[in-house]
Amino acid sequence: MAPDVANVQHAAFDTTGTAAIIEHLNGPLPRRDIWAVHPCPLVPVLPARVASPAEAASLVDKLAQLQKIRQTGLVAILRCPRPEPLVDVCQALADGGVEVVEITFTVPQAHRVLEQVAARLGDRVLLGAGTVLDGPTARTALLSGAQFLVSPHFAPDVLEVALRYGVVCMPGAFTPTEVVRAWQAGADVVKIFPADVLGPGYLKALRGPLPQVRLLPTGGVDLETGPRFLQAGAFALGAGSALAPARLIEQGDMDEIRRRAAQFVEMVQQARQGQ
Repeated sequence: MAPDVANVQHAAFDTTGTAAIIEHLNGPLPRRDIWAVHPCPLVPVLPARVASPAEAASLVDKLAQLQKIRQTGLVAILRCPRPEPLVDVCQALADGGVEVVEITFTVPQAHRVLEQVAARLGDRVLLGAGTVLDGPTARTALLSGAQFLVSPHFAPDVLEVALRYGVVCMPGAFTPTEVVRAWQAGADVVKIFPADVLGPGYLKALRGPLPQVRLLPTGGVDLETGPRFLQAGAFALGAGSALAPARLIEQGDMDEIRRRAAQFVEMVQQARQGQ
């Protein structure tokens, strides 16, 4: 029987907890470490090989991160021509309830911003790096404090870094072929970008033959389209300019960003209650 994800997620990093995870990992299914179709979307297919304690701990970390993304329902995507305000923006987002934040590498000195956010908000925010186009950038992001990696496309070397260091990776895709390719390669979540081109109906169509794939629509996600994407089966939403527009960031209007964050959190809660 598949484990209760809550028990796996909160297993202590002691001999007993780790042994339980290893026991789950050492299952009989001759499959690689991908995620199964299951009533709980975070329960993995159990690989046939023997897992080490380090691998077990890495799985627990991934489960916890995926659970946080799922519970929040939002990944805040931050782009700004100036890096200075972004630590305060992350604080405002967290105060509004959005505790999963992606600093894109289009931001000048993005690795410095990651370091600063991790230092101030590391205990509150699940911090990711976005627009990660290659392996060296992925490694830089992780060394700077990023806990997950996001790309607008499928970059095998980015995914390789994520798998090597046991962090969540969300490569971008659009067509069914691209989605399946990213998922089979080991993606934890597949970012559908640009999602606004075909909208929630397209996401629902993808979910038909691919219900096992966690999808993160990004592009054109706002308070109006967000509920429709969630009802279409989105794992979570990638929200950028509608949540934290560059104009508000440049103006330093943290109160408005905090208010928008609270609105988005409420939107996610209401949309899921209506499912």
